[in-house]
Amino acid sequence: MKTSTMQRLEHYLSLPFAVSVSLVLAMFAVCLSQAGAAPTTRLTADRIAAEVSSSQMTPLKPSRRAAALAPYDTGKLPETTRFQGMSIHFNRTPAQDADLQALMAAQQNPSSPQYHQWLTPEQFGARFGMSDADIAKVETWLEQQGFSIDSVARGKTMIHFSGTVGQANVAFATEIHSYALKTATGTVKHFAPSRTLSVPSAIAGVVESIANLDDFRPKPHVIVKAKVNPKPRFSGFDGSIFFSPGDIATQYDIQKEYNAAFSGTGQSIAVVGQSEVSLSDVEAFQTASGLPIKDPNLVLVPGTGSAAFSPGDETESDLDMEWSGAIARGATINLVYTGDGSNSGGAFEAIEYAIDEKIANIVSSSYGACEADLDGFSLETSFDQAATQGQTVMAAAGDDGSTDCFGNTDLPLTGNDSQESLAVDYPGSSPNVTSVGGTEIAQSNSAYETQGSAYWEESNGTTDIVASLLQPVPEQAWNEDSTCAGFVNAGDGGSPICSGGGGASILFVKPSWQTGVTGIPADGMRDVPDIALDAAIYNPGYLFCSSDMSAWQAGQESSCTSGFRDSATEDLTAAGGTSFAAPIFAGMVAIINQQQNYTTGQGLVNPTLYKLASNSTTYASAFNDIGAIAGSTNACESGSSYCSSAGESGFATTTGYDQATGLGTINLYSLAAAWPANSGTALIGTTTSVTAASAAPTINVSDSFTISVTSDTGSSTPTGTVNISVDGGTAVAETLTTNGTYVYSTTFTTAGTHTVTAQYEGDTTHATSTGSVTVTASGTTSGTGSFALASTSVTVAQGSTGTSTITVTPSGGYTGTVLLSFDTSNDSALANLCFGFTDTLTSGDGSVSVTGATAVTTQLQLDTNASDCLTAAAVRKTGKHSFRSLRGATGVSSVTGGPGSPASDGKTAPATVAFAGLLLAGLLGRYSKKFRSLAGVIALVAIGLAVSACGSGGSNTISDPPKGSYTITVTGQDSTNAAIPTETTRFTFVIN
Repeated sequence: MKTSTMQRLEHYLSLPFAVSVSLVLAMFAVCLSQAGAAPTTRLTADRIAAEVSSSQMTPLKPSRRAAALAPYDTGKLPETTRFQGMSIHFNRTPAQDADLQALMAAQQNPSSPQYHQWLTPEQFGARFGMSDADIAKVETWLEQQGFSIDSVARGKTMIHFSGTVGQANVAFATEIHSYALKTATGTVKHFAPSRTLSVPSAIAGVVESIANLDDFRPKPHVIVKAKVNPKPRFSGFDGSIFFSPGDIATQYDIQKEYNAAFSGTGQSIAVVGQSEVSLSDVEAFQTASGLPIKDPNLVLVPGTGSAAFSPGDETESDLDMEWSGAIARGATINLVYTGDGSNSGGAFEAIEYAIDEKIANIVSSSYGACEADLDGFSLETSFDQAATQGQTVMAAAGDDGSTDCFGNTDLPLTGNDSQESLAVDYPGSSPNVTSVGGTEIAQSNSAYETQGSAYWEESNGTTDIVASLLQPVPEQAWNEDSTCAGFVNAGDGGSPICSGGGGASILFVKPSWQTGVTGIPADGMRDVPDIALDAAIYNPGYLFCSSDMSAWQAGQESSCTSGFRDSATEDLTAAGGTSFAAPIFAGMVAIINQQQNYTTGQGLVNPTLYKLASNSTTYASAFNDIGAIAGSTNACESGSSYCSSAGESGFATTTGYDQATGLGTINLYSLAAAWPANSGTALIGTTTSVTAASAAPTINVSDSFTISVTSDTGSSTPTGTVNISVDGGTAVAETLTTNGTYVYSTTFTTAGTHTVTAQYEGDTTHATSTGSVTVTASGTTSGTGSFALASTSVTVAQGSTGTSTITVTPSGGYTGTVLLSFDTSNDSALANLCFGFTDTLTSGDGSVSVTGATAVTTQLQLDTNASDCLTAAAVRKTGKHSFRSLRGATGVSSVTGGPGSPASDGKTAPATVAFAGLLLAGLLGRYSKKFRSLAGVIALVAIGLAVSACGSGGSNTISDPPKGSYTITVTGQDSTNAAIPTETTRFTFVIN
């Protein structure tokens, strides 16, 4: 069957030329296959036709924060303020969207050849992202505005860049101002663009949004208890009951899974956060819970600042790691978190990174924002990517009942009516996310009785019984609104409604899978939550461990220094909220994946959840229907000081599905047994670890990273390749050695934190996995004095190498590291110039260490043999780089990882030229008889080019730099202190 593209070609071409087109296309496909492209990979078409220029701008709507109002404006943010990690996000074409939906359906269809054939981030980018040419055009425009390019997403959905506020103001035709928002809890300071952003008209049709121009972050959903110091002991003696991991294992029938040896082994979970943590807290929690010590991996998102502790956010990260790992005891837990960058997108940015780097098969978020507060922002492109990569995403449904915008300190105080409007929490409302709501112990029976109860083991008054639940306790919708006064939302600092989120989305229509269960509203919109788990603060509340003093009680001196207690005051650290429900369900999914052999993940689980619930027998065994219970609602309750009337805007629990608790809670043992088994080949789970030789390397001094891939079960050794990326940059593929390891070396030219991520691609018997490590690089400088640069001219024969000696002469007591970079008087002519400093280099930067008053030198080697740096293999062999890749030219990847970074192999370009030539030949032959002879010649040349494109590495397809005289400008700057003057030197470079 002919494709529509071929049919259109044959419309314009005579038959002989159409046959020639077929031949070239076939050869082009062979070239791609030889280059290692996956069968599902397709090259995206260029979409930017006009020159990208700021001379014509188009407003980007919506792109302004609702809170950025004139009454709260306190003036311009200083233009010298530096923003790191800004990002420009791209949309998809309708054709890409249709293709994506078809692929996602096929990946979940057991009868399809594409069933669970998950994509890599690169495959997603090649099929659904922007083309390399379009990305290069946007990068060029950004650089023209003075920005520096940080990285391009592996999925080709966004570009990260850095610069100043002044540059952002000019580039996007706005002004970033500071704001003092008047809220119910006082004044909150923020900054944001004061008017709608604009982008060049040439790219307005492809840009979805510009992110990280403000400091608004999503909020954690944990709610800290008002006072928890039960004496003499907790667990029933005096009415003080708390949930520990052992209790939840009883409540949701998880213990039987453990007994059957299912604990999530071989699975990985990424929990997202926006604070650094102390691993000692996790270890204390595991010890107090009677669990073995197993540290999580900490992954700092590049470009978000330095690792830093953030009150409230640290609490959230602690409990998410502790409880997801406590449920999935055999799984690998990763905390993907953002740093202290003032304009960082926080946990939402961490979600994007966890997906684009495919950190784990399961992603759990306890952060969110009400849909009305998104201001056009969306994570849907990332969630689509997650689904195609086999990643399951779940999110907390929120803690403000059916009025999710209530108490939001990022929204101006405009009266209770607006904040009492129906609203649901994002990202849980996304159709590609599982929303997890909240329940509490039922108050209408003896379930919450303490001493003598059939549900709780009685304490002897002298010993804490950590796991005291004897049998599952009946539940109802979580709603502690009437006793919520004094509780604190860790993120807002304000008082929440203390009730599980739920309702209908205003953004997303009802997905096809949300059907078949009694009670699902016929509202045409996406309803949340999907399921619910205990989220109560007092009924009974959760234990956890944290050094975050914002979660402590008045007078508390420590957390979990004596079991779960403060050894000095006997205080407990406890909290509630759907923040606990989300990571607990993440752990449950990991156990299901292990039991049913989904070693590579299973993507969106919602279709399976609703299909199982639509079977009455399965629903009765695997789900706990909350049902119609008096007072079981997520409404803002009567008598609350926050609501204007009784029962304001709430949803009651009913038989089957309801918008307070979704499908109900889970009996995991029955649900896992009913869950369909993976019909594909069961792979052995793996763990990828990355270990740095130095956790604190010196900038421009090589650091090595040992990447080790091991089997989670058995003694087999994983084989194949690992994709290594530095700071979210372009990944380079390297082959594991016979013992499943690879040692990667790179350098860092800037001080601060850097993240190295390695993603194992898997082999015929082993599943994929991802590991990561963060190091902190530092430079040395006297901070005083200055230096001068000098250079020597170079004359070489075409195809040979010459060297310029660069001399750095210190004065005024200067010592430190000088970073060197260079530019040419004709970048286009010298695009294929190979170069290398004799010192360590990264991205074209050399370094010179000045330790005393004596001048020091380094050598800049200029090689005019293009083949010495044309391919990744050549770069590894020669240690040289192409000036073309340094400038990010179309068709060649930017060098981001030092020696070993990928470069174009030169095969694709000739085939593209061949295809273009063939089109010209066909058009000439079609419309002009006198040009048909010329058309035939062009066609033959085009076919010849196509054949040449399949040659051995393409070293002969890109010419050496042409003969001529050029000027080279070398720039030097101190590695750590911008106050040290930057210096330049120029020399003549002649190619004979």
